[in-house]
Amino acid sequence: MTESFLIVLLLLTAMAATAAVARRYELTPALAFLAIGVALAFIPGMPKIELEPKVVLLIVLPPLIYSAGVSMSWREFKSNLRPIALLAIGCVVFTTCAVAAAAHWVLGLPWSIGFVLGAIVSPPDVVAPLAIARRLHLPHRILVILEGEGLANNATALILYRFAVLAVSTGMFSLLKATYSFAAIVACEVFFGIAVGWLSLRLRQWARDERVEITLSLLTPYLAYWVPEHLGGSGVIATVAAGLYVSWNGPLLISAATRLQGIFFWDFVIWLIEGLLFLLMGFQMRLLMEKAKAVPLHEVVTAIAVTSVIVILARFVWVFVGTYLPRQIKRVRDRDPTPPWRYIFVIGFTGIRGVVSLAVALALPLTLPNGEDFPHRDLVLFASFGVIFVTLVGIGLTLPWVVKLLGLAQHGILESRSEREAEIAARREILQSARQSLEEITTGRDLSQSLVKFLEARQETRTRAIPDPHPEQGHRTPSTMGAPIIRELITAERKFLHGLLREGKITDETRRRIERDLDLEEAAVNNREKNTPL
Repeated sequence: MTESFLIVLLLLTAMAATAAVARRYELTPALAFLAIGVALAFIPGMPKIELEPKVVLLIVLPPLIYSAGVSMSWREFKSNLRPIALLAIGCVVFTTCAVAAAAHWVLGLPWSIGFVLGAIVSPPDVVAPLAIARRLHLPHRILVILEGEGLANNATALILYRFAVLAVSTGMFSLLKATYSFAAIVACEVFFGIAVGWLSLRLRQWARDERVEITLSLLTPYLAYWVPEHLGGSGVIATVAAGLYVSWNGPLLISAATRLQGIFFWDFVIWLIEGLLFLLMGFQMRLLMEKAKAVPLHEVVTAIAVTSVIVILARFVWVFVGTYLPRQIKRVRDRDPTPPWRYIFVIGFTGIRGVVSLAVALALPLTLPNGEDFPHRDLVLFASFGVIFVTLVGIGLTLPWVVKLLGLAQHGILESRSEREAEIAARREILQSARQSLEEITTGRDLSQSLVKFLEARQETRTRAIPDPHPEQGHRTPSTMGAPIIRELITAERKFLHGLLREGKITDETRRRIERDLDLEEAAVNNREKNTPL
């Protein structure tokens, strides 16, 4: 027990230190965590830490998927449903078949084992690609498509994986039956996920307690995931559906206090999960190298090289064919014109595999129902981890260079400025609507003159904080240009506040109330400054 606690402390310490260094030197956190995990794993005397597949699939994966679903815009998901479905379903199936064919014809593995390997390595990770892509200022639609793909592709891969393992175990497989089962699972999970999202929001609205509401939000992904998974589904589609339902319907049902606290809570939870997962992925390198002694080195290297090449090429082929082929239909082309080839290329390039592939590979059964060893299990495991390592490190390190070479970062910056102009217009319309509402309130109610002046001053202050959308000003206003000075003034107020506390002029409870107002004001200043484009 003491040793386990010390290991947890070590991992958290390593994670905090690595995150601080990565932020300071603008490194990709996922790659930094993986590198530190590998380094720690080979320290003499370091205990072995094995990543339990059930922990990833049943405990870690649900909140990751649900949080991504809540962050996703249902309107944007729906408007990009065709490319998302082509990637999340079509590309996963195509990659699985391509890897199975290469494993059979090049590596000499049975078809069933090839399909198992293909299902494991076919889905890109939901975490790493977006973490890297967002830092590179890619165009918004690319981010939406990548995020939507990451939400749904795990469901396709997990269902294919179960069919493939069943085929290995029983020697029987029916394509027609598998297709019907897949369609039934998707339909049932969509309805179940919507029902879970609806129930979660109603319970949270009824509770009206921030701590209870956040607890219910944490339970929501597990209810959406565990029930379908226990009944033979994947759980992923239901969790995605629940997250999208909460994202679309939650803003008017969730209180402001819950939203503010929930944002911090979920940001921390997801950051903690992602960091620990990539650290533990690094630790698996030691375990795999110890097991590699049972398999000839040339077989391991060949399997990793062949599988990695097929995975990368299959995605490029599918992305370009899936983009141009549907637009041969005039109706599709008119509704959604062909995007620039640079967009297509970067989507094809961003195919990083991650923790789900590793967890599914580790979850391979050791033996078949008849008691025999699962055939080629170690080779499948090595090839899976090799693909993860090659794509995560290779693509993760070269993606910034590719984006810069294609000039996509500038596209993203211009798009961000255009979005900011739309935001400014929306803020002005909202305040104009609020001013009309204020006039109706002051006309229809008997309010004191001092209260009316206070409310009008509030509206005037908020109006002055909105920047003028003139290019020469770069969307800067006194409220954003003066952010450093405002923070300096808030710091001076905090010091004076604590002086009053030490002198006994106010109580701790008074200090906390005043300090909360200062914290909220500083958070608002930081938010305005952070979201002002260059």
